Amino acid sequence: MDTEKENNVRHFLDLIQKSRRGKFKVYIGMSAGVGKTFRMLQEAHSLLRNGIDVKIGYIETHNRKETHDLLDGLPVIPRRSIFYKGKYLEELDVQAIINLRPEVVIVDELAHTNIEGSKNEKRWQDVMEILEAGINVISALNIQHIESLNEDVYEITGIEVKERVPDSALKAADEVVNIDLTADELITRLKEGKIYTADKISNALSNFFKAEHILQLRELALKEVASQVERKVESEVTGLKNFKQERFMACISSNHVTAKTVIRKTARLANYYHSKWFLLYVETPAEEPDRIALDKQRHLINNFKLATELGAEIIKVQHSRVATAITKQAEERKITTICIGKPHLTLFKVILSTNIFNALLTKLSSSDTDLIILS
Repeated sequence: MDTEKENNVRHFLDLIQKSRRGKFKVYIGMSAGVGKTFRMLQEAHSLLRNGIDVKIGYIETHNRKETHDLLDGLPVIPRRSIFYKGKYLEELDVQAIINLRPEVVIVDELAHTNIEGSKNEKRWQDVMEILEAGINVISALNIQHIESLNEDVYEITGIEVKERVPDSALKAADEVVNIDLTADELITRLKEGKIYTADKISNALSNFFKAEHILQLRELALKEVASQVERKVESEVTGLKNFKQERFMACISSNHVTAKTVIRKTARLANYYHSKWFLLYVETPAEEPDRIALDKQRHLINNFKLATELGAEIIKVQHSRVATAITKQAEERKITTICIGKPHLTLFKVILSTNIFNALLTKLSSSDTDLIILS
């Protein structure tokens, strides 16, 4: 009974904190040039006409005339100037925004990495701080900047995107809007010089802005927004309940090659089902701290950090039998789906992994837990 009372109190506190927090709206696009910043500025003008105290916290127009012209008449909060490596650079002034307390602030480039020495490493962290202060935020990012889609984007474009936003930041959004264009429309905008300067157009057309790349990125963007809408419906429309609460567990070893894939794909699955997920690492006697190589230790730490950013709860256990440890954790945490990576095809590893795999199958055969092998 006491536990039930405690849960009710915690739920009520969560509702109070949520009501105090600012609302968060995110515009998503399949690439640069679809019109996210343009749309944000249009919305700012509309809010201003309706008597809302809206201010520009940070906008990047990329010298696009149509976009730049929309800044006229909008109140802009001065940026913070930082002296870095011999020159002054400008950043979003988070404290100035919190001090001024506008009803709505526009903050572009959500995936931006702040200058070294800033309070927060990333702009999305700045936005979370502003939201916690009770200020509403409108922001934007491209689909390739979402952390769990990083490998998908690399497979499509061959380009590794360095600046990324964890899925948890996007999940915090109250509203996600897709700014959509056809591949032909986007390429036309590029050729007309509305995205990049003339000296960059040719290179862009032969790389990121190939029609087949745009189509696949467009599909990713549409799927992501659809998933966000579905999550909102399930959480806000009364009477809709999942009969089975999915719980995923990704299992990794110290092999960093497959680990990141397993982490990102499990995060996507958990995000799709709007469910809790875990990352399990079983430390065998051969991988004790005094035996494991330093580079493997470093990769493990980085993988734990990546999983945490993607919303996972980290589980680290010591056990000589991997399959036993996995099934034990799955039972204790009521896991519905276990995700593991394919073994690398060297004879020794195949034999070793097959033994683990067979033992895992045997133990799971009597349960309702699903097993997914991720390529």
